[in-house]
Amino acid sequence: MLAEEVCRRIEGGVYFSWLLTKFTTPEEVFGAISLQGLERDEYRRVTTGKLPEAHIAFLDEVFKASSAILNALLTILNERRFHNAGRADPVPLRCLVGATNEVPEEEEDLAALYDRFLVRFVVDYIQEDFRFLKMLTLEQPSRRTTLTISELDDLAARAARVRVPDSFLNDLAALRRDLGGRGVIASDRRYRGSLAVLRAHALLHGRTAVASEDAALLSHILWTEPGEIPEVEASIAALTRGHATEAQRLVFQAREVLAWVRRDWPDEEAATRAAVEAHKKVADLLHRAQALRARVGEKGLDAEPVEAAVRELEEIRSAILADGLGAERQ
Repeated sequence: MLAEEVCRRIEGGVYFSWLLTKFTTPEEVFGAISLQGLERDEYRRVTTGKLPEAHIAFLDEVFKASSAILNALLTILNERRFHNAGRADPVPLRCLVGATNEVPEEEEDLAALYDRFLVRFVVDYIQEDFRFLKMLTLEQPSRRTTLTISELDDLAARAARVRVPDSFLNDLAALRRDLGGRGVIASDRRYRGSLAVLRAHALLHGRTAVASEDAALLSHILWTEPGEIPEVEASIAALTRGHATEAQRLVFQAREVLAWVRRDWPDEEAATRAAVEAHKKVADLLHRAQALRARVGEKGLDAEPVEAAVRELEEIRSAILADGLGAERQ
């Protein structure tokens, strides 16, 4: 759904989606062999409506594909080219999203493809009630913000010009050493590719250079097994002063809770129940922010971002008490 929605926001964007199994043939993904081409002794695929002509693509159970499909995907992902009729033709692909229920472990051919997926997310069921209810009541947007392919390419060109300071590169090298000591190894390809993600993030936030606040994105790039995620996050926080990012994340969660508890509830009992749950959630966020403030103080780091987060969390907790527990609802 996410990949399809992204494509809908690109004017003229072509979308391709397919579920892969061990029985999926290359024809289903890359196009059938041209009969006219065979008459001319030419082995050529008709790629119309298939992956080689897509701007955004989604492949479900991507690691269950045959070796013939996997090998072609490697070239498409890494070089943005598709070998057809003896030529390596460029493909218009801007993003390929893959989904899997199984992370490849020791299979060498699968490991190569797995490494090509630069950004990785573990998607679980929704845990918090307020996010679950938000999902249930989520409506399709009546209007979408869109951009053209040329605008997207212009943004990519501008992102490539974003500067990566030497100090940040030194932090990245230190991060690599620290993760190696923790037994978390990422390929050189991933570290180099991560700079493109960091540059894009800095550009979208109006900056001309990558800064420490962009480093949080590395927690979605530098792990191989999901169990390594806490190690990556801890290493990023220790080496790039990620306390400010962590404090802001806690505030964002509290703002979500406050917006949820202030929605229209069917009756007083439901509103009170929601306020109790929200107060418990924000109290936990506040406790975590206070613990973060203590750790920052022990290390002698700049505590102002965390202090500001603690103040806002206290205000949000008081607002929840006033709205739902400590005063009559209007």
